[in-house]
Amino acid sequence: MDPEVLEFDIGLGGGGSSGRDGDDDANIGLDVDEDMADSPAPCLLLASNSNGGGFGNGSGEIYLPEGDLLDLEPYEGMEFESEEAAKAFYNSYARRVGFSTRVSSSRRSRRDGAIIQRQFVCAKEGFRNLNEKRTKDREIKRPRTITRVGCKASLSVKVQDSGKWVVSGFVREHNHELVPPDQVHCLRSHRQISGPAKTLIDTLQAAGMGPRRIMSALIKEYGGISKVGFTEVDCRNYMRNNRQRSLEGDIQLLLDYLRQMQAENPNFFFAVQGGEDQALTTSFIWLFKTWLMAMSGLPPVSITTDHDAVIRSAITQVFPETRHRFCKWHIFKKCQEKLSHVFLAHPTFEADFHKCVNLPESIEEFESCWLSLVDRYELRDHEWLQMMYNDRRHWIPVYLRDTFFAEMSITQRSDSMNSYFDGFVNASTNLNQFFKLYEKALESRNEKEVKADYDTMNTSPALKTPSPMEKQASELYTRKLFMRFQEELVGTLTFMASKSDDDDDIITYQVAKFGEDHKSYYVKFNVLEMKATCSCQMFEFSGLLCRHVLAVFRVTNVLTLPSHYILKRWTKNARSNVILEERSSDLYTNYLESHTVRYNTLRHEAFKLVDEGSKSLGACNVSIDALQQAAKRVALATKNDGRTTLVNGRIRGDSACDASRANTLNHKLPCQSLSEDDKDKKIRELTNELEYASKKCEVYRSNLLSVLKDIEDHKLQLSIKVQNIKISMKDGQ
Repeated sequence: MDPEVLEFDIGLGGGGSSGRDGDDDANIGLDVDEDMADSPAPCLLLASNSNGGGFGNGSGEIYLPEGDLLDLEPYEGMEFESEEAAKAFYNSYARRVGFSTRVSSSRRSRRDGAIIQRQFVCAKEGFRNLNEKRTKDREIKRPRTITRVGCKASLSVKVQDSGKWVVSGFVREHNHELVPPDQVHCLRSHRQISGPAKTLIDTLQAAGMGPRRIMSALIKEYGGISKVGFTEVDCRNYMRNNRQRSLEGDIQLLLDYLRQMQAENPNFFFAVQGGEDQALTTSFIWLFKTWLMAMSGLPPVSITTDHDAVIRSAITQVFPETRHRFCKWHIFKKCQEKLSHVFLAHPTFEADFHKCVNLPESIEEFESCWLSLVDRYELRDHEWLQMMYNDRRHWIPVYLRDTFFAEMSITQRSDSMNSYFDGFVNASTNLNQFFKLYEKALESRNEKEVKADYDTMNTSPALKTPSPMEKQASELYTRKLFMRFQEELVGTLTFMASKSDDDDDIITYQVAKFGEDHKSYYVKFNVLEMKATCSCQMFEFSGLLCRHVLAVFRVTNVLTLPSHYILKRWTKNARSNVILEERSSDLYTNYLESHTVRYNTLRHEAFKLVDEGSKSLGACNVSIDALQQAAKRVALATKNDGRTTLVNGRIRGDSACDASRANTLNHKLPCQSLSEDDKDKKIRELTNELEYASKKCEVYRSNLLSVLKDIEDHKLQLSIKVQNIKISMKDGQ
């Protein structure tokens, strides 16, 4: 039994007095509290004694009577071979009647200290000791129910000169209801794990099954819970003790396993912390420092843990710049425990609590919602809830959106590591089992990734829009990420984006659903840098653009995703050092982006001219004249294939083209012999030739990149086939 939860009562009143003769040499013994219902009971070996008269052999094994003796009721003068036999008989009698027993008190001889008298009582004998000194210095985390009601039923036995034990007192009557036969197995003194049951538990535990599934198997095997003879708590405690007993041997196996892994893979990293006695210990500070060393001193951007003061302190010391978040899912689970009375009294509380945590779009909205919640359910003074409110910056989503957590939504449950080992590892897994099951979990995950890679490389997702951006994303993102991006892209169709502010290079757009202007998002868009930020901060949190930014891209003619919004970790080539897809798409992307930049720049400058020109009639006339002159020059530039610009008031080609044309003319034509019209005609012809050559060059480059991409794809497919062969070989073994 766990020493931290053992309780002892000395000299409790209320017990039966029979068997206590007040002899001067009597010493009162310790009484183990019956409230320890969660502790494993000692196992009784069910067998009969060959001589029929005794019920114990002094070896620590307990024997129960057989035949007619099983139906006997205790009586004064009844004899037993040993104290253990008397105890076993009284416990057997208690099982038939429907109550639990325990040892209450004992007397020892002053001559040699041997026990000469023992009293066995109903587990409900006496009353709970509410001694303030025992509890004032420690917090009672889980108050136990009151089970003692002053029952006087008992059996007292004394040792005789012959060495036998005789019943010196028996009280039959109880002051409480007795337990029916189908519930007797729940009583502590009758909860016993038999030898065959232990064997079955050991076998199932070694196979990785947890206490709940093992109990289901036992119930099915024995034909009912009452025939199993113990509860799930006993099974859990037995399995825990198994782990503790095997821990020392497991540690050596663990070290051997780690050394083997490092020998097979030089990049495999492990570290072990030993105490002064060379026993394994750990602390969170050591754990985080060791992890930091394994990562070449690069701390994580963010970290998610349980709500724990020790972990928080360690992270503050080792990762001072890392954003620390408490797992919201575990906090919700804890809430069900701490506020169970509220959940029972108010069926709507759980939904209201989730909405208050997850739905607010701003800090102000959350604060208002929280105050409304605690007032509505009268929880302003609830200690645990107030503590969680004080820590709100570590778990409420609206406070965490500005940090990257690699999650696709603010409300996503962050239990990826739990799901990673689902079906393989549980609380009953020991160290030796863990690494075998850990390898199975890795193989299972690798198999799923191979299947996902195969689907991504050999099938194409269905596109829902004619947008070049959707096609681009389908070629870059993994299938799962593309589906999430597609959801956001299609979602833009229900949003309107209108300009709300123009501050030179940065334009602010108000984005809202049709008819829902009261619930708007604000996107700041830098036209020249092609960068946008949204008030929802989805990209900062997940690394995927939100529908609000995509809506702004739509109205500003941004046709493809700018490269700085494509995180490598979400692409098909996340694990590759070569990103061919990005390179091959850069040609098309650069063209579209350059066109978009030109368009946005011109419109931005035109709007500035309109704003200034509209301030007065004179400014308006000047602006109109300037626009008319600009329109003529643009028309001429368009006529000349868009390759002429205004330089010092004269129409000329750009510097690169001018140099090319000048060199060509110097080699082929005496400029003095050609008219101006002939010169322009010849320049256009040469320009067309140059464009044709440039296009051929681009085609060759694209073909080369396509070949390289095919090589990389073929390499990946070969890798997938090799992995499948390895998995098949392991399955065949």
